[in-house]
Amino acid sequence: MSSWVRVLVGGLAAAAVTVTTACTPASLPVEVGPSPTSSASQAPLQVTGGSDAPPTLEYEKPFEVVRPGSSMVWPGTGDVLERDDPVLLNLYAQDGRDGTELQNTFRTAPAAYTMTEQSLGNRLFEALEGRRIGTRATLMEEQDGVPVLLVVDVLPARAAGAEGVPPGKDLPQVRLDDLGAPTVRIPRGVDPPTDLVVHPLLRGTGPQVRAGQILTVEFTAVRWSDGEVVDTTWTEDTPPQSAEIGIGRLVEGWDQGLLEQTVGSQVMLVVPPGSGYANTASELAGETVVYVVDILDAHQAVAEDDEATKEDTKKKEG
Repeated sequence: MSSWVRVLVGGLAAAAVTVTTACTPASLPVEVGPSPTSSASQAPLQVTGGSDAPPTLEYEKPFEVVRPGSSMVWPGTGDVLERDDPVLLNLYAQDGRDGTELQNTFRTAPAAYTMTEQSLGNRLFEALEGRRIGTRATLMEEQDGVPVLLVVDVLPARAAGAEGVPPGKDLPQVRLDDLGAPTVRIPRGVDPPTDLVVHPLLRGTGPQVRAGQILTVEFTAVRWSDGEVVDTTWTEDTPPQSAEIGIGRLVEGWDQGLLEQTVGSQVMLVVPPGSGYANTASELAGETVVYVVDILDAHQAVAEDDEATKEDTKKKEG
């Protein structure tokens, strides 16, 4: 069991909290060859909505992909994506023939990739090459006779923001490597605090985390007693992890300490046993655990009936 998740449940709703699979790569449109030679113009596609929910796509159906390609809905303001960088994406796709939903990571969690053609596919790599974190882009192409309309939101793969007040000498000290992975040093000869400590290291500029949202994070967990790393996502081929926050599915220290923090922040949590795994069978039941958490995304899960209601409303209005 991960050292931050207390309960995992079965069924569709649990897809958002099954942390080992929530960010596995999702299916993407395949490469379909060169653009057709045609003087016909591409039909318009209008994309509206914010980045915290599935976008709304407006276009004439059935949609014909005259020229496969991509366009930018809005530019990002973060770092430029570089080859081989980790890249975290929210993906929403429709079948252009009738608007059927083909893909929607807003139901579960963002998907983790690497900024390479092999990971993303040639067309999506080209669409994102040179873009910045925060970009929303569209990709239009045909796959096995199906016009696929894909909207891509580029999320941060590490925390970024203004530095907070450095931790005091009686608290763990944190250093980051070039990729953002933290190293935690426990102060020598200091007893761990008996109450939960919440210490923002970097303050992101995104929205505040709210109870019931799906939280996506990079994190490292270290035992206070010996300074050993007991869990981390900062290893090769380990994607960020996701779970619902503030509803009792995570350890209490996470539910209390990360609510109302802002997306993009890096937060150090010092979680005593009473806010962690006390009275459980976990090997960490009696331990104080130090977590360094990069908050990459937080959004409300979208249910099937929510999308169906939205589509019915659009049809009635049309």
